Amino acid sequence: MTWFLVLLGLVAVERLVELVVSRRNTAQSLARGGREYGAGHYPVMVALHTGLLVGAAAEVLLADRPFVPALGWPMLVLVIAAQALRWWCIATLGGQWSTRVVVVPGLPLVTSGPYRLMRHPNYLAVVVEGFALPLVHSAWLTAAVFSACNLALLRVRVRVEERALTGSLAG
Repeated sequence: MTWFLVLLGLVAVERLVELVVSRRNTAQSLARGGREYGAGHYPVMVALHTGLLVGAAAEVLLADRPFVPALGWPMLVLVIAAQALRWWCIATLGGQWSTRVVVVPGLPLVTSGPYRLMRHPNYLAVVVEGFALPLVHSAWLTAAVFSACNLALLRVRVRVEERALTGSLAG
């Protein structure tokens, strides 16, 4: 259980690093004339991702979920792969990457790195991490609740992002 809590702590630190990078990039994008879209769903996204970490820890501690090696080790591999994909996305987008949807007019759509393979690879990383991280230590309830809520949120988020990128979002 201790190692799982350490893993959750490392993911939390990684999230804080992401927020620092995101805030810097967002400020730079806004200074270059960028516009933020879909700000209303952002607090829900932050709460959901915080809930993933808190929920996984609470479920393991309170429900005494066991570490099942046949499940836990493959899920850990998926968590690591999701982190690698996320940071590949961040590196590819560079100063355009943000946890917010910010579009700077005139910048071309990025189609290199993982974006040459799919339109929204970062969201694939989020989906994989969302179910795999809790399942490292059999926190199946957290995995199920987060995944269901995240899919609903991603429907909104992808729609907002697509409209912003194509320039058809009003207001």
